[in-house]
Amino acid sequence: MPEETDTRPPTVTPVRVVIALCLIAPFVAMLWVSSYAKVDPAFIGIPFFYWYQMLWVLLSTALTMVAYKLWQRDQRSRKGGASA
Repeated sequence: MPEETDTRPPTVTPVRVVIALCLIAPFVAMLWVSSYAKVDPAFIGIPFFYWYQMLWVLLSTALTMVAYKLWQRDQRSRKGGASA
């Protein structure tokens, strides 16, 4: 007799698509090297190649934080709880 569990199969929702996009965007931006492999425009004397990558460090942090918060909210709504 198979034991039934209360697990639901993975579901694709708009929130999960946004989470995936938040996590994939930095990889795509950094792997597309030809888009930023140049010197100009310089920012306070720093070539574009370097400041673009440093900007993505900050953007990646923000996008990961957004994805994490959305994931927490999604998990709470799936469990039906309102705990913080």
